[in-house]
Amino acid sequence: MVKTPPQNWTIPLLENGDKLNRYEFERRYNAMPNLKKAELIEGIVYIPAALRFRSHGQPHGRIVGWLGTYEASTPGVALGVEPTVRLDLDNEPQPDAILIIAPEAGGQARLSNDDYIEGAPELIVEIAASSVAIDLHAKKQAYRRNEVKEYIVWQVLDQKLTWFYLEQGEYLELAPDEGILQSQVFPGLWLAVPDLLAGNMQRVLTVLQAGIQSPEHAAFVQRLAPFV
Repeated sequence: MVKTPPQNWTIPLLENGDKLNRYEFERRYNAMPNLKKAELIEGIVYIPAALRFRSHGQPHGRIVGWLGTYEASTPGVALGVEPTVRLDLDNEPQPDAILIIAPEAGGQARLSNDDYIEGAPELIVEIAASSVAIDLHAKKQAYRRNEVKEYIVWQVLDQKLTWFYLEQGEYLELAPDEGILQSQVFPGLWLAVPDLLAGNMQRVLTVLQAGIQSPEHAAFVQRLAPFV
C-alpha cells in the first residue's frame, strides 16, 4: 500500500541564507515544529547556532530580570522574551527581549488575531557576542527603519552595552549620567551599566528601584492608568 505523504511534504525546509519574504518564511517555519528559533532579517533567513551560557544565556536572564522588575511596577507595559515580531515584509525577528506600551494606551505595536506582535516595539534588547554580530548591522538597520524607538545591544565578549534612541530617523547613543542610562520612552527604566557588566545584579536592581520611585515614573504610571 502506498502511504499518503504528509500535507507539508512539499514545503521546503528553512535554511540559513534563504532569501524569502515574510509570508514564505512563516509558511516554512510553521512546517518545522522542532525548530525553536529562526529570524528573517532584510529578507535573509538566519538560524542561530546553539547558545552558550556565559556569552548569552546568563546575560539574557539578567536583562529579563531587569525588565521584568520594571514591568511588575509599571501597569500598562508588557515584557516579551524572544517573541516573533512582524516588522515588515522582509523582517520577522525574534528579539531576545522587548518592552512595549499597551496598544490601548497608545503603544505603536499591535497584537494580531493569531497572537503575534505586528509593528515596532518601543524597546528591543539583543544579546550579541561582539561588534561583528548581525545585531549591530542588518538588524539595527531594520529596527531603525521600522522606528523601534530604543534599541539596546549588549556585546558580551566586548564588555560593552550600547543604548540607542531614535532621533529624526537615526539612532543616537544614549549618554550615561554617572554610569546610569535612563530610557527616554519608559520613565524610570534606569540601567547601571558598569554594574551589569560586572555581574552586580543587586546594584542594578537597586538603581532600577530608584528610577521606579522617581516622580517621572509616577507620572508615567498615572498616564497609563486609565487604559489598564
